[in-house]
Amino acid sequence: MKDSKTKKIAIAGVLIAVAVVGSMFSFPVFGSKCAPVQHMVNILCAVFLGPWYGVAVAFAASLIRNLLGLGSPLAFPGSMCGALLCGLCYYKLKNLPLTFVAEVFGTGIIGGLLAYPVAILVMGKAVGSIAFYVYVVPFLVSTVGGTVIAACIIYALKASGTFSYIRQLAQ
Repeated sequence: MKDSKTKKIAIAGVLIAVAVVGSMFSFPVFGSKCAPVQHMVNILCAVFLGPWYGVAVAFAASLIRNLLGLGSPLAFPGSMCGALLCGLCYYKLKNLPLTFVAEVFGTGIIGGLLAYPVAILVMGKAVGSIAFYVYVVPFLVSTVGGTVIAACIIYALKASGTFSYIRQLAQ
């Protein structure tokens, strides 16, 4: 049991590093930094580690990105909502296409809407200067890109037979 937790923590640490380094490849969309690698990591965590590790990895990566100046406070609601929803979806259903949709919905819609109060409270944006749905489009752009990358990686791992080996290693 202890060995399994150690493996999961090690994999989570590697995925945090991938998300942080991958955030250097971001692009602005309507005042939001889009980092698709974070969403790829969310899906990989959902599939290989489970929902709670996914949320922890999303939180840690967002925190480190913010501390290094590579992200904004908006990274928290987007990445964590997507990680939780796709993690729960894969945990309950073991269906990859639905897991991909759950990441897009969790980050793009739920995370995008939750970014509004974060922008007002933490970033000091004036209530009248932004609409409550303004972050939905950039979050959707980012998460769709990351989801496509994750799908390519996962299906390549399945085709090579490595997918089940990694799942077994992480369990």
